[in-house]
Amino acid sequence: MALFMVSACGGAQDATPPNSATSPTSSGTAAATSASAAPDASEQAPRPALAETRSTMTPELKVEVVGLNRVKGRHLVIQLRLTNTGTKKLTWTGEMGDFTRPLGEIRWASGIGVLDAAARTWILPYKPAGSPCLCSDQDRDGLDYFIAPGGSLALYAVMPAPAGNAATTTVVTPVGPPMPNVPISDEPPVTPPGMLVPDPDAEPVTTVMRQVVTPSEALDRSDETADDGKDLQVNLSSDVLFAVNKATLTPRAKATLARTAKLVDSSAGPTVKVEGHADSSGTDAINDPLSASRARAVQRALSALVTRKDVGFEARGYGSRRPLYSNDSEEGRRRNRRVTVTFARPQAVETEPAATSSTSAAPGGAGLKDTGKADGQPISMEVTGLRRLPDGLGLLTYRITNEGDRAAWFNGLHHARDWMSFKHQAAANVTLTDVTARRQYLPGRLQMPAGDGRIDSYCACSDLAGVRLSTEKFGPGQVKEFWDLFALPENAATLNVKIADFRELKVPVQ
Repeated sequence: MALFMVSACGGAQDATPPNSATSPTSSGTAAATSASAAPDASEQAPRPALAETRSTMTPELKVEVVGLNRVKGRHLVIQLRLTNTGTKKLTWTGEMGDFTRPLGEIRWASGIGVLDAAARTWILPYKPAGSPCLCSDQDRDGLDYFIAPGGSLALYAVMPAPAGNAATTTVVTPVGPPMPNVPISDEPPVTPPGMLVPDPDAEPVTTVMRQVVTPSEALDRSDETADDGKDLQVNLSSDVLFAVNKATLTPRAKATLARTAKLVDSSAGPTVKVEGHADSSGTDAINDPLSASRARAVQRALSALVTRKDVGFEARGYGSRRPLYSNDSEEGRRRNRRVTVTFARPQAVETEPAATSSTSAAPGGAGLKDTGKADGQPISMEVTGLRRLPDGLGLLTYRITNEGDRAAWFNGLHHARDWMSFKHQAAANVTLTDVTARRQYLPGRLQMPAGDGRIDSYCACSDLAGVRLSTEKFGPGQVKEFWDLFALPENAATLNVKIADFRELKVPVQ
């Protein structure tokens, strides 16, 4: 295993040279021996944290970014320090694993990554041939399974650097809220003594990324959009555009199509795809020609409304073969009856992020808290931040507290109306509403190919499944912080936030 040339915190120290005969197992063990023996204790002083967050499932687990270095202009090395701030020993391996990977790989620190907001990608560690992750691993590196009270553990992960030579990025882990605006250094990584960071150029590696898609919808249910950073997909409701089994546009369709035409005009893409879709209630003999006729009707209307020159349109019908939602419910069938208009994403207006990288600072003001019940216990919810990230994204953080004297399960966060759209149970029962624009924003989705043309979607929010199932259990007085990633309207100063069954709150955008 070839290694980057790095500096050790205890003084100048060369890593194993690229042509060394050291095996992956022996080099991993050497690195792990130092890391598992509380590496910070061997330094003159603990390394300062660039950013920190807390585990939602285990709030006693503090996660700090202590190194973020761009190497060779195209790789990124992230170093984390995990600290047990509680009074009982903690496990870390299951918490740090990427929840979109097979369960057998969760012991790896494969969930460490960054959010490239401009490219709408969630970047995870490289995957070498024969192993799931170019990152710290408990077994290979000989790391302790437990972190003692007051103890710390050092981890690393190597992945592609965000595009555009960014000065800062958002660091993500599976355990807690993302950490925005963390500075990237172009200096060589400085590691604890004994930590040997592998070089991804020394062996074949696979890039691991998840596409981030951010949905929104009109309050009158006339359209819903999905933004993946490259294309904007506008799903126009056929119930608004057409009468039942008809392909003639209704008077109500005019306003909906006018809004879509403005979006096309603000795009620089040369081609607009118009695709008709039906639900599963009819036969192919009915759905196929009807969906094609509806696509052509929308194409003709848009081509007359779009003022930008040199725009080409493509129209096609797919019948019921490409549902977005389950056809087992009326709501799912309603959403599947649609005409989808897809074109290059309009350029978002860049908004300067806040200077701090803390994710827990409250936005201030009154009325950002509400109370309810869970298992007969009083429970409260408090919004701790609605922060604007670069390129039209936003991060919502909020606390749930068991105010009672007995343990309680709070399951309201995963009871979202479209929870079946996600592969795993997650804190998806959250919406943001722009009252002025009459538009609602839903949690983002992390998408990855699942084979046979299928796409698996995972919520870009606190995960509540698998090893994190106990996240929804609250001890007496216990406080946990959750998060959701959204698209944010460019000019909104405040948005209405609805979390589970708590009352809707008016929250300022930071």
